[in-house]
Amino acid sequence: MKKKLRIKKNEEFQTVFQKGKSVANRQFVIYILEKSNQDYFRIGLSISKKIGNAVVRNQIKRYIRQAFLEIKEDIIPGRDYVIIARKPAADLNFFEVKSSLIHVLKVGKSINPRIKNERINK
Repeated sequence: MKKKLRIKKNEEFQTVFQKGKSVANRQFVIYILEKSNQDYFRIGLSISKKIGNAVVRNQIKRYIRQAFLEIKEDIIPGRDYVIIARKPAADLNFFEVKSSLIHVLKVGKSINPRIKNERINK
């Protein structure tokens, strides 16, 4: 992902945690913070060591980044997203991760509701 699309600093994470709202499903918790002065979205990832070893954690991060790249046109800009993976996310393949992220983004009203199922499985 491009540098401007990432959240890396601890204070930025803390701002999203404290001021943002959260939505969740079994695999992911997403904190969403509206930022009216930016015309793009940014994501930050938090994958605990409880989820698995470094290989598993990095695989989940790659899946999440790729899913966001594939659905970026449908994500509402001007927001910061912090994605926290839960333990069941370690057992998912890429398409299940993407589907789960789309579901939780729909619950949080952060994705265009007209997204079609054929775009999910591309």
